[in-house]
Amino acid sequence: MDRAQYKAGVLDAIPVGLGFLPIAFAYAAAASDASFSAIETTLMSLFVFGGASQMMAVGMLAGGAAPFMIVLATLIMNLRHFIMSTCVFNRMEPAAAPAKLLMAHGVTDESFALFTTEKGQSRSVSYFLGLFSLTYFAWVSGAALGALVLDVLPPLLADSLGISLYAVFIAILAPEAKKSVRLMLLVIGTACLNFLLRQFMDPSWALIAATLGGAAVGVFTVDLPELAAPV
Repeated sequence: MDRAQYKAGVLDAIPVGLGFLPIAFAYAAAASDASFSAIETTLMSLFVFGGASQMMAVGMLAGGAAPFMIVLATLIMNLRHFIMSTCVFNRMEPAAAPAKLLMAHGVTDESFALFTTEKGQSRSVSYFLGLFSLTYFAWVSGAALGALVLDVLPPLLADSLGISLYAVFIAILAPEAKKSVRLMLLVIGTACLNFLLRQFMDPSWALIAATLGGAAVGVFTVDLPELAAPV
């Protein structure tokens, strides 16, 4: 392992990790509403490591949905990970199969955005493992801490934590969008497409369709070397 690259990944992931903490608290609140114990809340974060899908799953469980429907809905929501993982591993230096299996668990919207917009030419395994280590620790520890201390938080504060998920991703994307008008237009267009599709189909399918559409347009319109250039 390249320790310098691993350290760089950890350092780059610190802002995301800090942003994960309030999101993890919001998930812990939703899990508590679904009658999850602190241990169950933490174990779900350990094995799933997916903020949006975990929030949806515990919400459906609280609403009395059948287990099969929860699994199916989560699968549909997470289909975008096929796209993100393919992109990550295509851009990454060669790695052994066990390492790829481990890193696949660490592909999130945020780690994908950080890795694919990393400045410079390095796309090392060690760098991604650094991203994964920090964000995974922040998410799991945040969920565990949230499950333990949630009862002492003011209700208004606990209810407002969910918006952090969107704030974190915007904070990652905004600096890169500033460097490319075409990327900014692509992001806005994809968001608008997702909004329109949600009027006619299930939100999970709308997200997948908008992601695929945005990715297809981005292949021909966004100059990746431009994004990788130092500012």
